[in-house]
Formats: sequence, structure tokens, C-alpha cells
Amino acid sequence: MTSKTHGRAPYYYVPADSGRPFWSAFCLLFVMLGASQWVNGAEWGKWSFVAGLIGWLTVLFHWMRDAARESEQGLFGRKIDFSYRWSMSWFIFSEVMFFGAFFTALWWGRAHSVPTLANLDNALLWHGFNGLWPSSAAGAAMGATASPGGTIDAFTAMVPVAGAAVWAQGWFKGIMGSLPTVNTLILLTSGVTLTIAHHALLTDNRAKTIRFMWVTVLLGILFLVLQGYEYHHAYSEMNLKLSSGIYGSTFFMLTGFHGFHVFLGMLMLTFITLRLQNGHFTSKRHFGFEGAAWYWHFVDVVWLLLYILVYWM
Repeated sequence: MTSKTHGRAPYYYVPADSGRPFWSAFCLLFVMLGASQWVNGAEWGKWSFVAGLIGWLTVLFHWMRDAARESEQGLFGRKIDFSYRWSMSWFIFSEVMFFGAFFTALWWGRAHSVPTLANLDNALLWHGFNGLWPSSAAGAAMGATASPGGTIDAFTAMVPVAGAAVWAQGWFKGIMGSLPTVNTLILLTSGVTLTIAHHALLTDNRAKTIRFMWVTVLLGILFLVLQGYEYHHAYSEMNLKLSSGIYGSTFFMLTGFHGFHVFLGMLMLTFITLRLQNGHFTSKRHFGFEGAAWYWHFVDVVWLLLYILVYWM
């Protein structure tokens, strides 16, 4: 919502026709098409991904600017506020179902698929298969995998905290080897700074709100940078890839989609912070801020589940 109103807001505002939804979906088509081909070795995939991402961000920027302008013109009344709250609630619920599907796939693979493939009924089909999770065989040769016949290259599984041998090489090596835990602390801290900003807004302390909002945005960027380093390390030094069996696929799908949601949330918070700097929102009317905060806290909760279920278990 906005701090400025010009006259009485309409009972229910109906916006003019817009091509933003179409162009947003069109650009996302090239993002997903490019990403799927890029990971499968197609050189043109990365260019499709980059072009689609730039196009999508451009459309998103203009779309959000349109909504801000409509709000500034006093077009959003109580019904629009009510509609926005329900829309954001259902959107977050859909995201809960989205991640729930991947968490279920992780559980099903660990508790049912892998043990079933290792039982006597499948001994002829998958001779020599070990029902282990992750696929590095404890007690076997270093780097051994559970896959029969070498169908999956040996890899090293992710750990939440680096071992004593890594820390012995120096504190920097230890921290970089403990990136999942470091990123967990970063996201939890960002949730705290966002809450501080919210409470500052409720007391009309705009300067403090803006200051802590930028800290939250920077923490989100730092999280993404460290996750990018973690992916590079996994591919180049651990040989852990999207093709590394069900462990690799579930790891990268869960953490990758979460990283995309962190990126999206960071964009939301950036746009909200810029609006705060332009004098938007008050202690009484600020659902744009609240909606972005809801989403960011949801991202934090999902990461905590990922941290426990993917890295520790």
C-alpha cells in the first residue's frame, strides 16, 4: 500500500488490460528451455537462459512499477488490500506444496526406492547394488558408489560442517568447507534484520527501516554468492553433479529451486527498499512490505528444512 492518496479510493479497482503476464511467461519459457539444455551440454542453452532471464527481469520491473504507480494514485482501497493478502497467502501455500513434492521425493528415494533396489527381489536386475544413502559406501573403498556396474561416477557427498582435517588446513578452508552452516546463519540473520526493519516501520522510523532493509538485501546476495561457490566446488572438486544418481538430482533440485526463491525474494526486498526511499509506505499502510517479508520468512523456513534433511540426514 502507499503513504499517499488522492481522493477516495474506488470500492474495487479494475486495472487496464496488460501484456505483462504474457511476456513474463514468454521470457520464463526461454529461461527454463535454456536451463534444461544448458545442463545437458547444449552451448546455446546458456544464451537462451541469460536472454530469458534478462527479459523476465525487465518485465517484472515494469510490472511492479505499474503496481506502485497505481497505488500512489490512490486507486487501491480496502478491497484491494484484502485481495493482495489472500493472493499472497495462496501463493505461499502453492510454494509449500511445490517444495513438499520435492521433500517427498527425497523421503521416498531414501526410505523406499533405494532399499527396494537392494533387496533380494532385485538382485538379478541390479546385481551388486548397495542400498546406501548417500551413495558413497561407508566402510568401502574411498569414493565408491552404490550404483552397480559403475553407472554413476564416484562422488563425495555434501556435509554441513567441515571435518577436523579440513579445519587443520586453516580457518578459511574450514569455513568454506562449512558453507551450508554458514549460509544457514546468514539466512537466519537476514530474518532478524528484516524483523527489525518491520518494527522500525511500525514506529515510522524510516531511516532505520531502510538501513536494515539494505542489510537484509546484502545478506541475501551473500547467500547466493556462497551457494554459487558451493555448486562450483561440488562440480569441480567433489564430482557431485545433477547426474550423480538420485542423491545428486534431489540435492541440486531442492537447493537450486530454493536458491531461485532466495533470488526472487531478494528482488522483492530490493524493490520495496527503493520504494521506502521514495517515501512509500507508512506504519498503517504497508502491505507491499509485509508481503515481501512473508515470502522471505517462508524462504528461511524452507532452508532450515533443507539444512536438516539434505545436509545432516
